[in-house]
Amino acid sequence: MNRSLLFVCALASLVACTEPAVEQFGTAPADATPDSVDTGQINTDQLSETVKVLASDEFGGRAPGTPGEEKTVAYLIERFAALGLEPGGANGTWTQSVPLIHTQIEEPSNIGYLADGQRHPLQQSEDLGVSTTRSIKALKIEQVPVVFVGFGAYAPERQWDDYGDIDLIGKVALYLVNDPDFAAEPDEPAAGRFGNRRMTYYGRWTYKFEEAARRGAIAALVIHETKAAGYGWNVASSKAGSNYSIVREAGAPKPVSLQGWLHGDAAKRLFDHAGLDLEQQRIAARSPDFQAFVMENVSLDADFLVSLEQIDSQNVLAKLPGKTRPDETIMVSAHWDAYGIGEPDAQGRVVRPGANDDALGTAGVLELARVLKADPPMDRSVIFAAWTAEESGLLGSEAYATKPIYPLETTVANLTLDILQTAGPARDVILVGDGQSELEDDLSRAAAKQNRVVTPENLPENGLFFRADHFSLARRGVPVLLIMGIAGGADLVEGGREAGNQWIADYTGKCYHQTCDAWDPDWDLRGAAQDVALFHTIIHDLGNSTRWPQWKPGSEFKALRDQSNDARQ
Repeated sequence: MNRSLLFVCALASLVACTEPAVEQFGTAPADATPDSVDTGQINTDQLSETVKVLASDEFGGRAPGTPGEEKTVAYLIERFAALGLEPGGANGTWTQSVPLIHTQIEEPSNIGYLADGQRHPLQQSEDLGVSTTRSIKALKIEQVPVVFVGFGAYAPERQWDDYGDIDLIGKVALYLVNDPDFAAEPDEPAAGRFGNRRMTYYGRWTYKFEEAARRGAIAALVIHETKAAGYGWNVASSKAGSNYSIVREAGAPKPVSLQGWLHGDAAKRLFDHAGLDLEQQRIAARSPDFQAFVMENVSLDADFLVSLEQIDSQNVLAKLPGKTRPDETIMVSAHWDAYGIGEPDAQGRVVRPGANDDALGTAGVLELARVLKADPPMDRSVIFAAWTAEESGLLGSEAYATKPIYPLETTVANLTLDILQTAGPARDVILVGDGQSELEDDLSRAAAKQNRVVTPENLPENGLFFRADHFSLARRGVPVLLIMGIAGGADLVEGGREAGNQWIADYTGKCYHQTCDAWDPDWDLRGAAQDVALFHTIIHDLGNSTRWPQWKPGSEFKALRDQSNDARQ
């Protein structure tokens, strides 16, 4: 799970999260308790053994570009080959090359803004958390105008355009976080325009950076708010100065030269120097009449060096060919990478093994490969993908989506496993991204076969839908479905919702991205196996049909898929 993921609630108080709404989907009764846990053919011992290997010290935390990657890639290839699958990577191999760059702004860095003839320095980690994803060795910005673009949404389907006729070329774009309707009162014109409490892609900081780059901005900053961002300043600034990116080909669109977060207090000071009230501007930006404007009396400058490192990494892909329509592909995926070696913990451990995040998801992909290979052949092909560099910003899946091996137009769906709960069977499965695609209906039907229901995620305003590898495919129009064990406390057979919330609190509060995210022989993986078995059912249904799941009306990705309808006749 990507580091930028918002924990379901604040770590210290997660167990006190409000329970999900009673709203549920599926035909099983909400209080159904399975007489026996239906895990299909998914074997919990197999899941556990795979995690035990991948999360061992020998694999060194599976960071890209390390000896741990070499061991991981070799292990995955060996496992897929032993199952009798075909290589699914580039040019008949098992892999796809993912060249990466790692940038680090060197200290001392010199960043600040000019106002009233005086320079006001901004301190990394304290006032801002900025980095670059450009292949540059230095950056110098001198008195560049700052444009306040509100929420920065250009959404014609919602009759919303924050940019108007503003020219961003060579300027700094300053954004509010989340959507225009996040904090809107019921009588405000923005209310309900962007999914109410469910974040749309327009609210995601990655969209704002991309839109700034498309419009020629030299830098993009998002004003941090804990509730609207879904995480505190400690998370927003945790990678200040450091970033990763895929290596872009010549002629490819380039990102902004400088990107990141501006602390709310620093933003207030900047607005004050511009003669503006930040809170009043927040309210004004919630109107469809808002138009971006140059902030008078302030300009940004920056001067620093950048250290640049190139990393050669790999996605691993395997293929189960379809018998009658092999060019129509269903993809199931997880990410193989974790956080590598870090500072010693209290017990002296330095390996951050990523057992649950996402060795367990990867184990689920291998289990699906095993049972689907043993099943009768399907009409459509299945691609099994293990992505690199998810923890660096969904980069392995992004590299694939940029240069897909199998056409995205004829990719039926992407199904992603990223963190599975280890506390036993559940009466429900948590849905991430309610209202996005018809695959949600497939999930409800599959859950009903297990006598389970579908429960929406706890906090849809936090945008978890945009924070795992499936999103790299979604933003190119491929329908997707994500199972993520920390998206909401499951209604566990033993202990109910309270126990499900407690499991999330314990995991995210103590072990998420830490040395204690380790394999445990006492895990109860029946719930994880249930969830993997849901994907088995869905893949079988899609694999033997001529159906193409669609995005639902109102999804921001529907128009992208509609553009390629002719390829799926």
